[in-house]
Amino acid sequence: MRHVLDETDRRIAAALVAAPRASWREVARVLGLSERTVVRRVALLYADGTLRATVVRNPARFPRLVPVVLRIRCRPHRIRQVAQALARRPDTVWVDILGGGDEISTVFFLDGTEARNTLLLRDLPATEAVGTWTAHTLLRVFPTAFRWTAGLLTPAELAGLAPDPAAPGAPPDPPVPQDLDSALIAALTEDGRATYTDLARRAGTTALTARRRLDALMAGLVLRPATELDLALLGARTEALLWIAVRPGALQETAATLSTHPHVRFCAATTGPANLVVAVAAADLDALYTFLTGTVGPLEGITAIDTTPLLATVKRTGLIRHSGQGQG
Repeated sequence: MRHVLDETDRRIAAALVAAPRASWREVARVLGLSERTVVRRVALLYADGTLRATVVRNPARFPRLVPVVLRIRCRPHRIRQVAQALARRPDTVWVDILGGGDEISTVFFLDGTEARNTLLLRDLPATEAVGTWTAHTLLRVFPTAFRWTAGLLTPAELAGLAPDPAAPGAPPDPPVPQDLDSALIAALTEDGRATYTDLARRAGTTALTARRRLDALMAGLVLRPATELDLALLGARTEALLWIAVRPGALQETAATLSTHPHVRFCAATTGPANLVVAVAAADLDALYTFLTGTVGPLEGITAIDTTPLLATVKRTGLIRHSGQGQG
């Protein structure tokens, strides 16, 4: 696994964060590189685990899923043990250690209300190392934040790779579920860049059918492809979660403003005392301060904000971090 990337590798990685299933030809064209250079470099980046490809389900398209963000206070000497136990659960998507080293933030995609109640009413109370927690249900995720590139791509390059989810026009309705969807999702979760031939083999269909079905799932916002890596490799060495209280009438406008900012990787409206959670990735603490004072501060609808730095990431986009891999 790399600890440093050169400028070309950083730009290629940024392109794959913004467009995880872009073809090597598309990446080469947008970045002004030869396709051969892109193929050679990305093969090494994926082979050593610097980049990993997966997909994340959109809970809005899965009626049974209950998406919940938890802030869990733990005994400091047990926090890594609790974080690792949470990361091993198949229903966690993100697991981060926050603040002063006694708090965990984790995103769950729980399989129904019974699973939610079991977690909140049985599992957490029975865990000795856990003190208190607050639960926030994700009401709406703002997808524009997924176009984050650490500022390594120009707006024109980004537009050439990934369509703007905020562009006029509603996305197509989600396709009617089919039997092969589960096999496709399972295969893509393991390898988000699986070929259509591999997907067809896993789903027991043809490559053409697999391609058409995946195109429909992506267009209908059922799945989101994701590229996982240590963000410090792209120059983002400071990450934080912002728990923001916003007046209800200003929530949509505030979220729309923040979700398009180059530092914002994730933005969602939630239940709870903080009704907007924002994940920020910036170059350093000074850049985070500038974001808070210059971008967040002037927004009149905000009534309170709690900024919690990320100390370590244990799981991201459903993938457990490699041992020794940094924050991000």
